[in-house]
Amino acid sequence: MATQTREKFATQVNSEILSAVRNLAQSEGRQLQALVDEALADLIEKRKQGRPRANVMAAYQASHEKFGPLYKKLAE
Repeated sequence: MATQTREKFATQVNSEILSAVRNLAQSEGRQLQALVDEALADLIEKRKQGRPRANVMAAYQASHEKFGPLYKKLAE
């Protein structure tokens, strides 16, 4: 796998969000920067498409197929 160039940057983040992300990274055994990379890549992809990601829509469709009648009753 080719090594990608990395660049440092500084920003400020809500302390509760940062704490949650640090805990997530620790629980997954990953580095914080890996989660930041993943989150930024997901954001870019979401904005580029202007619509929900395919895996999100697939989960929605599966849920709707299974629970469609329940959703209809709840909406009434």
